[in-house]
Amino acid sequence: MQIDIREATPDDADLLAQWSAAMALETESKVLTPATILAGVRTGIADAARARYFIAVGSAVLAGRETVRMPVGTLMLTREWSDWRNGDWWWIQSVYVDPGYRRRGVLSALYRHVEDLARQTDGVIGLRLYVERDNAIAQRTYEALGMADAGYRIYEAGFRD
Repeated sequence: MQIDIREATPDDADLLAQWSAAMALETESKVLTPATILAGVRTGIADAARARYFIAVGSAVLAGRETVRMPVGTLMLTREWSDWRNGDWWWIQSVYVDPGYRRRGVLSALYRHVEDLARQTDGVIGLRLYVERDNAIAQRTYEALGMADAGYRIYEAGFRD
């Protein structure tokens, strides 16, 4: 399967919202409000200062003759300013690969794409992400991509669901 990466468009919002809901249920057993997710995705797509979404598109040949292209995964980038390093961390978030396409290089293609963009963008000092403490599969996957445990825990004070 060939995998190409493209930036999301407003036409992708419904699919990205569905994938976000599926990810929340799968990784944290959380049921999210569909309208809130959709509004959030639309806002992110409309404002690159808030978020950038990337979609992996897989190409496969069916029955030896017809090429079919379909979205198979996504990730979102946000930014965090670091005064310690005078630059931006790019945070990888909302990672999702369609279950039928896992373990086929989709996440690796998405990661390598944003890693290349980050390395080519002045002021970007690195990539970060957070992963559930008990999600050993995801941790091994990110380590295989060259990432390392940064030693932080995340705390929050939530104000809305």
